[in-house]
Amino acid sequence: MARLVAREVTKTFGRNGATVTAVERASLEVDRGDFVAITGHSGSGKTTLLSMLGGLSRPSSGRVLFEGDDLYRRDGDALSAYRSAHVGFVFQFASLLGALTVKENLLLPTRFHPSRRGADALDARARELLEIVGVGEKADAYPAQLSGGQQRRVAIARAFMNEPQLILADEPTGDLDEETEAEVMKLFRAMNERSGTAVVLVTHDLELARQASRRARMHRGVLEEL
Repeated sequence: MARLVAREVTKTFGRNGATVTAVERASLEVDRGDFVAITGHSGSGKTTLLSMLGGLSRPSSGRVLFEGDDLYRRDGDALSAYRSAHVGFVFQFASLLGALTVKENLLLPTRFHPSRRGADALDARARELLEIVGVGEKADAYPAQLSGGQQRRVAIARAFMNEPQLILADEPTGDLDEETEAEVMKLFRAMNERSGTAVVLVTHDLELARQASRRARMHRGVLEEL
């Protein structure tokens, strides 16, 4: 993976005539194979930082560098291309499209990122990923026919579909029971080790964070690596 570097990024918002600082001069470096867990209370700035790393939210100041290139000097189309080619997102809710089958949900990201693979090869990759996350038999099912844990597994597989260099996961186990939560974390570690894809995971759960190879904490917008 090419290095992703956040250098003293700050994000402020205007609210009721006042300025609110969500992230204050946060710096973070992420390399291939890294598994970084960021903890902090709700409202501490974790999600905002993740959004800036993913090319979704422009910093008020500071820089986010990918392969030494400042992401936010790119136009909107180039930022979209960065997200499609290099980043996989996993959110707190699976956000699968109910009108599509499980396999079709996996294939959806490939529409936004041109691939040299043909349709048969993409189909095979989708089925392989579903096997890896343990729901291979659900390829032709619809999301409503899956349990919450199965939907989360599909969402993780979808995040890896375009072979990203970076996975950004925002509270991906927040609404799961302990057993399913443990299974999901095991999947993240396995995929991280299998492909070398870097993972940055935001969680409020300290036990989950201890399973990562690196840990950081956010408090009132300030990031501190532990």
